[in-house]
Amino acid sequence: MEPVNLFDLATKQSQWLAVRQSAIASNIANANTPGYTAGDVEPFEKVLDRTAVSLQATQAGHLGTEATNAGFTIKPEETTGSIMPSKNTVVLEDELMKAGEVRRSFELNTAIVKAFHSMMMMAVKS
Repeated sequence: MEPVNLFDLATKQSQWLAVRQSAIASNIANANTPGYTAGDVEPFEKVLDRTAVSLQATQAGHLGTEATNAGFTIKPEETTGSIMPSKNTVVLEDELMKAGEVRRSFELNTAIVKAFHSMMMMAVKS
């Protein structure tokens, strides 16, 4: 059975979500740290833009291409609101909204993979 690209995509998104959740948790933990700058990862859409879909050679004469590795790095956020007198840029309300977005994205990712897995199992059993 051939590997399914949807599972690779779901894996990459769950890894991205884990890194984003870690950045959000770090921001919340350092909400009272003087001089701390809030960070976030780049949007997942930009990660997808850098990730090429690889073609698989099924015969020796086929040309193959390599997919690029997309790394996830936490970068400082641009300050859009007011900066605290301590030079801290964390806004707890924004961080909690981001944490909710991450939770919903994890749930959606899991639901899609579960549904696709069930569909594949029905096809294999038939």
